[in-house]
Amino acid sequence: MPADTWPSAAPARVESMSEPTTGPSDGPTLATATLAGGCFWCLEAVYAELAGVRSVESGYTGGHVEAPSYQQVCTGTTGHAEAVRLRYDPGVLGFRDLLRVFFSIHDPTTKDRQGNDVGTQYRSAIFYHDADQRAQAEAVMREIADARMYDAPLVTELEAAGPFYPAEPYHRNFFAQNPDQAYCRVVIAPKVAKFRKQHVDRLKRAPVGD
Repeated sequence: MPADTWPSAAPARVESMSEPTTGPSDGPTLATATLAGGCFWCLEAVYAELAGVRSVESGYTGGHVEAPSYQQVCTGTTGHAEAVRLRYDPGVLGFRDLLRVFFSIHDPTTKDRQGNDVGTQYRSAIFYHDADQRAQAEAVMREIADARMYDAPLVTELEAAGPFYPAEPYHRNFFAQNPDQAYCRVVIAPKVAKFRKQHVDRLKRAPVGD
């Protein structure tokens, strides 16, 4: 994603959610998934339209610098990946469903790269929140390898979920707010269109967001 201009932003906060969370007393218990697959604008735009996903938040995780800024992460020196944290209803879709979408919307065979976005911050990674998520991720990756869905081996990393730093506010709903921006038109829009075609039966009526 372009990194030539950044608005000023308030310091990021850190959040770590490894346990399911409960909404209103009459609502479902939500689970959390954290995924990285290139630019988080792309992942956010797709998962915002997936039925069962209650919220999508872009942020930074997997690094060694506390509360990094977007500018810092874009240097590739903090160790963080651009990622999305999903809160979803397991009664509507499972973790494996999230992963099957994940592997259909990015290239999991290119290490530290998605298209022209190059650097460790663009790595393919699944940040599992418990042993069950890790086991399910390993199972889905075996399915993909056995089915020979890609010509090259998967390079997706499995990492235990750690601190998650939400991205600056101007990243929120970036694709929806900036549909005519060049990166959105050239990179994100085709991914969203592909997702809608491949997963039409899983689309919600309206995307997550305000």
